[in-house]
Amino acid sequence: MIDFRPFYQQIATTSLSAWLETLPLQLKQWEKQTHGDYAKWAKIVSFLPNYPAEIDLREKVEAKLDSPLSEGETQRLVYHLKQLMPWRKGPYHLYGVHIDCEWRSDFKWDRVLPHLSPLKDRTILDVGCGSGYHMWRMVGEGAKMVVGIDPTELFLCQFEAVRKLLNNDRRANLIPLGIEQMQPLHAFDTVFSMGVLYHRKSPLDHLSQLKNQLVKGGELVLETLVIDGGVNDVLVPADRYAKMKNVYFIPSVAALINWLEKVGFKNVRCVDEAITTLEEQRKTDWLENESLIDFLDPNDHSKTIEGYPAPKRAVIIANNP
Repeated sequence: MIDFRPFYQQIATTSLSAWLETLPLQLKQWEKQTHGDYAKWAKIVSFLPNYPAEIDLREKVEAKLDSPLSEGETQRLVYHLKQLMPWRKGPYHLYGVHIDCEWRSDFKWDRVLPHLSPLKDRTILDVGCGSGYHMWRMVGEGAKMVVGIDPTELFLCQFEAVRKLLNNDRRANLIPLGIEQMQPLHAFDTVFSMGVLYHRKSPLDHLSQLKNQLVKGGELVLETLVIDGGVNDVLVPADRYAKMKNVYFIPSVAALINWLEKVGFKNVRCVDEAITTLEEQRKTDWLENESLIDFLDPNDHSKTIEGYPAPKRAVIIANNP
């Protein structure tokens, strides 16, 4: 099983120390109700080797050796990592093994990065971090500490697998909780919420929860689905959106800016809008499930299979006053 004690020790003398009042008990309760395959996934992590690797987190997430692995070593590594499928957010380049994830998350990072305040020496929270791809890119930009939260056990084990293959780097940590379980810490210099808001039944509550984690003057980076329209335009799918049942509110950019201002954010600005392409989200050998091509109208890719506008995403930056 994953041992969280090193993280407790790591934050004990930092601005996150107040979290120790609630976090250990929460994670003990979490361990009692984990997914039935969690023990199997965690064991796979224990099987992975420790190599003295050269690491690149600035341009990609890569670990490599001076000499390549043997064919047998490579096959074993691929076998273990494929036991943790589906891999959704990436890609990862680990000792010659290319984990070609469903999402080219580097595309999103390239859209977001130019608009950020410098991440060097920052303490960062990544909400809904998945397997942690963007967390490693944040570390690559010089972040002092990155904490990701995501309640999905498979993502935790994928993250721990990658961490182990990155020389057990402790600058990033994944905690398997949702933000609604976090006490207001007001301790993070930057908070990311990417691909989460439309899954929340109460989007304004989510925005308030994000604000409660930021230091005064801290920066929010919000990336989410949007539609075209004015300040009062919000899509509420009748049943599914792009075959997803848990999509509740998709606002226009103007409506989203209004929401952020309503909960008290300042200097709110949209810095990027992009249609999700079939190059950014697609089927690969590391994903057994359907992907974007299956979610769109086969005769009109400007619409989802349900007839809604096809996925369009925006990046909003805002500050906690």
